[in-house]
Amino acid sequence: MSDSSQLAPGIDADELRDWIQQQRWYASKSRSVAGIEVVERVALRERPEPLLLALVQTRFATGTHELYQLLLGRETFDALEDPRYALELLRRLDLCDEIDAAEGRFTFHRLDGVVTPPEDSDARPMGVEQSNSSIVFDERLALKVFRKLEPGVNPELEMLRFLTARQFANIAPLRGWYDYDGQALATTLGVAQQFLPDAIGGWELALEQTVSHPDSLLDRLGSLGAVTAQLHTVLASDASDPAFAPEEPSQEALSLLTATIDEDIERIFVRLPDDPRLEPIIGRGQDVRERLAARAQAGVGGRVIRTHGDYHLGQTLYTPRGWVIIDFEGEPARPLPERRQKRSPLRDVASMLRSFAYVTSAVEIQLGLEAPPEFEQRARERFLEHYLDEIDVTLLPGGEAQVANLLSIFELEKAIYELRYELDHRPDWISIPVAGIRRLLEGE
Repeated sequence: MSDSSQLAPGIDADELRDWIQQQRWYASKSRSVAGIEVVERVALRERPEPLLLALVQTRFATGTHELYQLLLGRETFDALEDPRYALELLRRLDLCDEIDAAEGRFTFHRLDGVVTPPEDSDARPMGVEQSNSSIVFDERLALKVFRKLEPGVNPELEMLRFLTARQFANIAPLRGWYDYDGQALATTLGVAQQFLPDAIGGWELALEQTVSHPDSLLDRLGSLGAVTAQLHTVLASDASDPAFAPEEPSQEALSLLTATIDEDIERIFVRLPDDPRLEPIIGRGQDVRERLAARAQAGVGGRVIRTHGDYHLGQTLYTPRGWVIIDFEGEPARPLPERRQKRSPLRDVASMLRSFAYVTSAVEIQLGLEAPPEFEQRARERFLEHYLDEIDVTLLPGGEAQVANLLSIFELEKAIYELRYELDHRPDWISIPVAGIRRLLEGE
């Protein structure tokens, strides 16, 4: 256990350890922290009160550890609870500042558009977040502070830099970022983006309009398909950049994917509870496995590229100028190298198709209403039609049957993941992945 002298005045290390374990962004909720160590810290300011930027390592009894970013104030474990403190981070971005620390350097990078608001500006948290903390300044800039840190460039920064440099219109452009480069670790700490005050969340829009304006929503989901295709085409546009250059897929990669799904099937189907809503898939683990193996034999085709990695309606915004795609971190629970892997663009497509199943059911679960007949199917068809019209066809397998085959593999992967999640966290929603698995079993 590090002693409290390593922290800000008035901060107790034992209390900090207990506090970290209670935060939404603490990743290992089933494990207790055995010790706390401040591995790096710098003073962002001394007056009118001290403000420290700290990298804090939590250690576990197993010998493993995790690294978190904290902004420590006087007698507070997290100065970001008062979003005005984040103004100091924004000011450093504006100055393109560099701060030497004991083991490395904190560097702040600015692109066009970062102008620090005045001290009395409006600063507010951007709602409830699981993994990070985002602050909105004067409804024009948003700063996302990454909490759990891993070595390497965060995919959010990597993707936003690439897309902003190519002036891709359907993102909130990158305005700056800050990082740490030390002897034992280099990592991304946060990103600043343009904030879009006139946007509505894609999930909220769909939940609202599925019943009230279904035809209008279908038109918008069609345009989302086109925007998704444009995103994938831009991400595949630079063969000179090794991190983004399209590659030929390997059969080994598909075999690894199917083996992983197979393991999930084995774990999940063995422990299915006695629930009538699970009846369509109880005892059908082998059926799912055989259907997956048969589809995998058809091969891959197309090319693999950098993709969004966690694509669903909740990762989109709708604005007067059309769709905006957000949150390019990938699935936070997966290791950073895995989130940076190149994959078929159809994996993003399959994930969005599953999102249509969710919103159609959520209309009933959350609002007590009934979606129009065949709405999910019509949404799928509209999205796919516009996506396939717009995408660079060299990225996809040749022929409709091969595209449908690969889509079904990725949808099955997603539905199995959903089933595990709903069984553990949201049992009222288990009928949604069950219906998806059943459809994939009974489809051609």
